[in-house]
Amino acid sequence: MKTLICGSIAYDSIMVFHGRFKDHILPDQVHILNVSFLVPTLRQEFGGVAGNIAYNLALLQDDPLPMGTVGDDAGEYLGRFDTLGIDRSRVLRIEGTRTAQAFITTDLDDNQIVAFHPGAMSHSHHNRIPDDVPVRLALVGPDGREGMLAHAHALAAREIPFLFDPGQALPLFSGEELLWFVERATYLAVNDYEAKLLAAKTGRKLEKLSGHLEALVVTRGAQGSEIRTREGTFAIPAAPAAAVVDPTGCGDAYRAGLLFGVAHDLGWETSGRLAAVMGAVKIEHSGAQRHAPTRSDIEQRFFEAFGYRVW
Repeated sequence: MKTLICGSIAYDSIMVFHGRFKDHILPDQVHILNVSFLVPTLRQEFGGVAGNIAYNLALLQDDPLPMGTVGDDAGEYLGRFDTLGIDRSRVLRIEGTRTAQAFITTDLDDNQIVAFHPGAMSHSHHNRIPDDVPVRLALVGPDGREGMLAHAHALAAREIPFLFDPGQALPLFSGEELLWFVERATYLAVNDYEAKLLAAKTGRKLEKLSGHLEALVVTRGAQGSEIRTREGTFAIPAAPAAAVVDPTGCGDAYRAGLLFGVAHDLGWETSGRLAAVMGAVKIEHSGAQRHAPTRSDIEQRFFEAFGYRVW
């Protein structure tokens, strides 16, 4: 049985600003914002929610099925999926387009400013949820707006449990539409900023929203995460990291650990802790897909962080 990951497949152009955004942005002048940041470090990485989560699930020796749309320039990314043994049968190439690309600038406080060109991702609604593949669990993440709506509708109609992860696509939807997603999803994952935005747009407090779900997950970076379930609320500490190198893709690594735990019935506390370990392993490396621990390495990191073994 596969875990279906509906979301973006993108190239990331990652730039590092050797300063702090807050020192260059005047709060009382944001209405006439005109700033420039010198970024001496620039690299291109494989990214996108579907690509990143599939990569991390593959590290856990799971069976991910990324589902996304790519452009004419996707040959290198598709070859990477083949090398990693990741099923790309649900990756659709849209002729005459470019693969989505994120331009990410990170400062010394790990704050990020992101510009995103959707490219082929805007055609994600042409990619259909497969009827011929056994899917046990799914994620609907940032993607083309119409695609996210179509995929959530199809998963709910087929009664496939799914995690709604709106991420940076959250502003694309009205409060009413976000409630529509929440009412159909089984789980919801947001970071602390997205949680506040979600509550503001829907007019519903998190406690109210969680009533529609089996679990509502709020991540808070170095402060850990919180998983609200019908059985209670679990406070998940952050796992120790040897170094904080690059936060890009940490949320996706976390979600991969969470999905793995749900798919394998590890329980919410252990699933959250595994997610925290995946995030810690990722933050020690540049880019979203440069970390390459074995499953044994991940298991040992979990044991060192939490004192017991997952498997």
